Amino acid sequence: MRTAIFAGAACALALLTPAFSATPGAGAFAVEQQGDRGSPLVFIPGLASGTWTWKAEAARLAKSHVVYLLSLPGFDGRPAIAGTTLESLQADLLKLIEGRHLLKPVLIGHSLGGTLSLAFAADHPDSISGVVAVDGLPVFPGTENVPDRAPLAQGARAQIENQTKDQFTQYQQTYMARFGVIDEARARMLAEWSSRSDPRAVADFAAQILLLDLRPKLKSISVPVTEISPFYAPDFAAMGVDEAGKANYYRMLLTGIDKLDVVSISPARHFVMFDQPEKFSAALDEALAKVYE
Repeated sequence: MRTAIFAGAACALALLTPAFSATPGAGAFAVEQQGDRGSPLVFIPGLASGTWTWKAEAARLAKSHVVYLLSLPGFDGRPAIAGTTLESLQADLLKLIEGRHLLKPVLIGHSLGGTLSLAFAADHPDSISGVVAVDGLPVFPGTENVPDRAPLAQGARAQIENQTKDQFTQYQQTYMARFGVIDEARARMLAEWSSRSDPRAVADFAAQILLLDLRPKLKSISVPVTEISPFYAPDFAAMGVDEAGKANYYRMLLTGIDKLDVVSISPARHFVMFDQPEKFSAALDEALAKVYE
């Protein structure tokens, strides 16, 4: 629902090794903090992902911002917490912002994290300064015209929740190779990391995402929103969709947001920050500059 950084195994190990200790966060979140001055940034990972999604950007931006990296229950080796929903995570995010006295942070979310950021922006626009959603949308692409998405959600849940560890690992390997990233070695690496997640938690959040449609609420978002749209031409050739066409499709799904910018990055798949780290950093810097201009 995923250059130089990966020059060798040493770099990969550096990304896996926390530079700072995780501490209990607000509600269901675990929170890692990096940096001690500057405006706050809150990074939220996507489905079956962890803080490894953002390690490179966190280290870079912590020089000028206070960075908060969130972990979701059931993902990346964290135990699941029964009853956790996207709605409850919104409440936990508000607790984090208010409890730590964060002055209108920018939410930066990938996939599910981007969707959660959009939902929070619609319900709590006065609590944040902006949103950067990385391939995270208000409704799951391709389902926007489906009148009843419940069967889709039930199917996704049934496909994932009872997988054994080996089956889930293979599932992640297939996903990363087909949709996650372009490079095969990186796909295997990300699959190894994402397979640390709990299949039942992944299934539950996947079902929630498939049921969600935030489009009626988008007009309530008053802060600047940048949507980063990854594009890899071979994946869309059979559909006859070019890069501009995909960006326009995302723009259509986000109709209602007054201050919207859709930025395409190619060639890249879902984990665009791994396929195109330099382009991603530049796009993120530009998005933050628009928030603070």
